[in-house]
Amino acid sequence: MAEQIRRLERKLMYQGAILDIYKDTMQLPNGSTEAWDFISHRMGAAAVLPVLPDGRIIMVRQYRNALERETLEIPAGCRDSLEEGTDVCAARELEEETGYRSDNITFLLSLRTTVAFCDEYVDVYLARDLKPGTRHLDEAESIDVEYYTVEELCGMIYGGKLQDAKTVSAILAYSNMREK
Repeated sequence: MAEQIRRLERKLMYQGAILDIYKDTMQLPNGSTEAWDFISHRMGAAAVLPVLPDGRIIMVRQYRNALERETLEIPAGCRDSLEEGTDVCAARELEEETGYRSDNITFLLSLRTTVAFCDEYVDVYLARDLKPGTRHLDEAESIDVEYYTVEELCGMIYGGKLQDAKTVSAILAYSNMREK
């Protein structure tokens, strides 16, 4: 059925720093048309699950305007350019947001955050062998660093307290990996 759906028009409604918002006119299999929203995330993003030698995971707490509250997440951010590797981005965000760095960053998973209306992707990495670095937040960032066990974080996920998709995915993937 999906092959019978086609885009007739894509109109740019808003162009932002990292997002473009479009109104798509779609022709449905029955011949009718509908307006669908589409958000293009031009840069892509990376996230990192930083694991300390004692097994605790470093998390960041920050205010998120879309939810009008603070959230607990793994460090993450947009790539600086289309040429920047997501592994480089993950390493940069790790140090910027937490003050730790690592030479042992390995790929964990890729995910698409909101497939119904957005093409954003996030590559998630696992960082081990952490070393103290220099924390340097962006001017608009206010981030607290916190430490949790995998069990505590899984409890927060199943208790509905952790809801960020990249964070939930990373923690559950890592928890599953540890068990094997």
